Amino acid sequence: MVLGLGTGSTAAFVVAKLGELLKTGELTNIIGVPTSKRTEEQARSLNIPLSILDDHPHIDLAIDGADEVDPLLNLVKGRGGALLREKMVEAASDEFVVVADETKLVDGLGGSKLAMPVEVVQFCWKFNLVRLQELFKDEGVEAKLRVGEDGKPYVTDNFNYIVDLYFENPIKDGYAAGKEISGLEGVVEHGLFLDMATAVIIAGKTGVEVKSNEKMGNSTPLKPEGLYCSTGNLAITSALVRTTGVKVPKP
Repeated sequence: MVLGLGTGSTAAFVVAKLGELLKTGELTNIIGVPTSKRTEEQARSLNIPLSILDDHPHIDLAIDGADEVDPLLNLVKGRGGALLREKMVEAASDEFVVVADETKLVDGLGGSKLAMPVEVVQFCWKFNLVRLQELFKDEGVEAKLRVGEDGKPYVTDNFNYIVDLYFENPIKDGYAAGKEISGLEGVVEHGLFLDMATAVIIAGKTGVEVKSNEKMGNSTPLKPEGLYCSTGNLAITSALVRTTGVKVPKP
C-alpha cells in the first residue's frame, strides 16, 4: 500500500504509530509519501520506506489532520506550512481520511478566525498580500506575512512565503474564493481543500464520530468499530484512531 503521510501534530502521531506497527510486523508492504521535510525526517528515523509522487503517482490512502472542517467536509489546511505538498499528495490519493478533534468543526471556512494560509512566491510578496486583502475586504480579512520565531519571513519547503488570511466573517463561497486566489499571479497554492476528504474522523468528549463524503462516492455508513469501509485500509485507519488516545465506543 502506498500511503500519503500528512504534516502536523496529528500526522506526527500517525507516523509514529506506523513506525511502531512496521517494527512489530503488524503492518507490512507499506510505502509512505511524505508531505513535508519534517514528516520525511520523522519517517526515516522510524525506518518507514519512503517514496515520492514522481515514482508513485498513485496513492492508495492519505491520512492527515485539518485546521477547519465545515459541514460538507471541506477543509482549511496548511497552518503547519506544508499546504502545497499536502494538496499534491492528497489530490493524488484514492482515499483521503482526515482526523480532527471537535474544536476544528466550523459552520463556514474561515469561521475559526485563525489563519487561512496562501503560499506565494517571494518576489513582490507584499504586492500579493495587498491584493489578497483587497480580494476579501467584504469578509473583513486581515492579511499578514507569516514570520518565524526569529522574526524573519517563514520559508516553506518549496522556498516560498506564506500570507495568512484572518477572516472576521466566514468565507461566503469557498469555491469562488479558491478560484479567485489561484488566479492571482505569484500565488502558488491556498489552504482551501475543497471536495477532497473522503471521510473525517472526529474525536470528541463522548467518543469518535466518522463522517463520510457522499459526493466522493462513499455513501456506506461508517461504524466506529470499523472506522472505514475499505477493508485494505482498516489497519491504517484504526491505527490512526488508536493513536489519538480516544477509546472507540462499541456500537
